Amino acid sequence: MPRFSVIVPVYEVQAYLHACLDSVLGQSYRDLELIAVDDCSPDGCGAILDDYAARDDRVRVLHLEENVGLGRARNAGMPHATGDYLLFLDSDDTLTPGALRALADRLDETGDPDVLVFDYARTYWWGGTRRNVLAHVLAEASASTFTAAERPEILDLLMVVWNKVYRRGFVEREGFTFPPGYYEDTPWTFPVLLSAERIATLDRICLYYRQRRQGNILSTTSRKHFDAHEQYARVFRFVDARPALARWRPFLHAKMGEHCLDILSKPDRLPPSDRAEFFRRTAEMFHAHRPPDGRVPAELRVLEGSYAGYVLRRRATRAGRDLQRRARRARTATAARAVRARSLLRRPPDPHLAVYSAFSHRGMLGDPAAVYRAARELAPHIRGVWVVADEERAASLPPGTPFVLPDTAEYRRVTERATYFVNNVNWAGTLVKRPGSVHVHTHHGTPLKYAGADLLEKPGARLHFDVPQMLRRADRWDHSLVANRHSELVWERAFPCHFTSLRSGSPRNDVLVRGDEERARATRQRLGIPEGDTVVLYAPTRRDYRRDGLVERIDLARFAADLGEGRTLVVRLHPTLAGGPARGLGLSELHRRGVLVDATDEPEVQDVLLAADVLVTDYSSVMFDYALLDRPVVVHADDWDAFRASRGAYLDVTAGPPGHVTRSYRELAWLFASGTWADEESARLRAAFRERFCEYDDGRAAERVVRAVMLGEPLPEPAGDPGLLPARTAGRDQLTPS
Repeated sequence: MPRFSVIVPVYEVQAYLHACLDSVLGQSYRDLELIAVDDCSPDGCGAILDDYAARDDRVRVLHLEENVGLGRARNAGMPHATGDYLLFLDSDDTLTPGALRALADRLDETGDPDVLVFDYARTYWWGGTRRNVLAHVLAEASASTFTAAERPEILDLLMVVWNKVYRRGFVEREGFTFPPGYYEDTPWTFPVLLSAERIATLDRICLYYRQRRQGNILSTTSRKHFDAHEQYARVFRFVDARPALARWRPFLHAKMGEHCLDILSKPDRLPPSDRAEFFRRTAEMFHAHRPPDGRVPAELRVLEGSYAGYVLRRRATRAGRDLQRRARRARTATAARAVRARSLLRRPPDPHLAVYSAFSHRGMLGDPAAVYRAARELAPHIRGVWVVADEERAASLPPGTPFVLPDTAEYRRVTERATYFVNNVNWAGTLVKRPGSVHVHTHHGTPLKYAGADLLEKPGARLHFDVPQMLRRADRWDHSLVANRHSELVWERAFPCHFTSLRSGSPRNDVLVRGDEERARATRQRLGIPEGDTVVLYAPTRRDYRRDGLVERIDLARFAADLGEGRTLVVRLHPTLAGGPARGLGLSELHRRGVLVDATDEPEVQDVLLAADVLVTDYSSVMFDYALLDRPVVVHADDWDAFRASRGAYLDVTAGPPGHVTRSYRELAWLFASGTWADEESARLRAAFRERFCEYDDGRAAERVVRAVMLGEPLPEPAGDPGLLPARTAGRDQLTPS
């Protein structure tokens, strides 16, 4: 008996069917059966299914004699299922790599619940990917199993069949089946979740929900959308037959009204001549199932009136939104003009005021934070004010730190008066550089991939960049901080603007040069790393040959397992990937289970670097920072040619790397299993890399910037190689098999 029965109804999806089937049969977890139901598809789907069945004995194909629709096709497959759990997969969607293994592990962990709800991400035809916005509900409910009554927020999730697996015994006992018609998921999911005695969740993206440009059934203009009324009638009949579920009637009443109004609001669903009738039927049903207490949410009261009233309200709402947009544009333009006008008053800048920002106003971080701290010590007469994105970011600042929020009166007053501006991201275009002000740009590190004007040679890489605007903003720079001559040459080429390169070193890396064992220990304790474990840090960068930037190069669970006992894998994603679907594709789940540590949310990357014994990266500039610690680095360059062709690189990191280079996972695993990662060749490569790229970092970069820029002193020369710190584990190769 297999663990999973994957039921796939198939109709007119020959262009997507291979990807769907491959995503199931290619799973590392193989204890499954795939029941494909050919719903009398008129294209080549039937032949494709037969070909898969001939090649894989886990595939069973049912050819229906007539087209019965999505719900009944699923019904046709269920009697043939023998697995412990049912998973219904639409034939244009795909499972994510490792999904079934993660589902199986979670089912074991929660003791085989009736239903397991998992996460998904929408993938768009134009290349974008967007995670379910209610993913937090799954994470918050992950502690144990529950009922819908105990956690009603589970019913706020998208009520579809394909983001859950169902215990087959539970489904058969309750006699659940799919009705005919559109919106067939509604009378399945509500009864299932309301009846389940044990529900569990998995905060992991296990399915990609394809958003097709055309061909989506629910985006077809048709009277079939009237089926929604009967589907909700089925739900109410189910509840009426079970007195214990009567408490859910107000909730379902509101859900029905919201859903039907949503259908009505979509321009591609109902024929224009049928919209009034749809509204009238919805209103009749809304009245018929009104709760005894008569309470109706304010947003649904429109269903108590006429269709003409609904239309007028919709028009008024749209008009209001248009007015708000125009008003916002007008306010922005007026504010910009006011800033420019005030700048012409020639009121001299305040020589005792500095403004700081980092990573688009995320908080006191990176190089600007290091300069701010040095200025407080060396130039206490200069008041420093931080620009932070919102009150939440402001709360993370040290107590008593002055701050302003963007686009406020306080922000405008401060930026009009300040002399010093320190940032690692370009300031907004509305900030006018006044005569006498000094702008210090710190950058994000030593450049490996193309930036600035060099992106003009790479059309794909500049997808999200407005290069001319970027250069106009860089025209405000007075000083560009550099840590080596390579950076100096690159920034002057990439940003052909009027600034002076300041050979200061990287202020944020002063802590790496000096070393701070106490800070490293505190970070390891905060991350829950067992004392004495060797820490392997994996820090990948984004890819420009994928629109969302995410390319999974390593099976993290496998890598963590191959490292073995006494070694902890720590993962830190590139900041641009931290808020997208990347963590939901397994990283968050592996962190929760203790397989690895997700350090993406650690505010300061330097803390994570200090805690690590070895860095594994691909083409992230973090390798230049980590080299300061004189600890082993491994460059995993299995897609170097694609990366260089799509983004462009200023140097061949595989020819002059900071450590060993691997071209496949097999090479990477062998490197750690054999202990070669920390051999003499690794040390030789690292020494040459440090000599080239760490020349200005001596632990005094922040001091150097403050003295040269704010105090007007001659620029102190770097002290040369400061005698960088060896790895903490240098005395014992903890990754070498004993």
